[in-house]
Amino acid sequence: MLQKTYFKTKDYCKVKFSLTLENIETAEILGLNSDWENSIVMSKKKDGTFSAEVNLPKDSKHEFKYRLNDTNWINEPEADATAPNGFGDSNSVIVL
Repeated sequence: MLQKTYFKTKDYCKVKFSLTLENIETAEILGLNSDWENSIVMSKKKDGTFSAEVNLPKDSKHEFKYRLNDTNWINEPEADATAPNGFGDSNSVIVL
């Protein structure tokens, strides 16, 4: 799930990323701000959901994917769009 919070006086948007999946120990976000090397680690809550909040520039577009358990890659089902990624798959796209 994606939740966007815009601020009138700020040049960024706060985006909350949330995942609810079973049998997952770790979840990370990769690709935001074109950074595919340094992941954003999502926090695991007691109910098993994962979440992370990230500030991203307004009027921008970002491709990203979730990496689960260090090996499985999935897209965000509620992303604004998808884009081909050159590996025969696609990336999630968020538009701010």
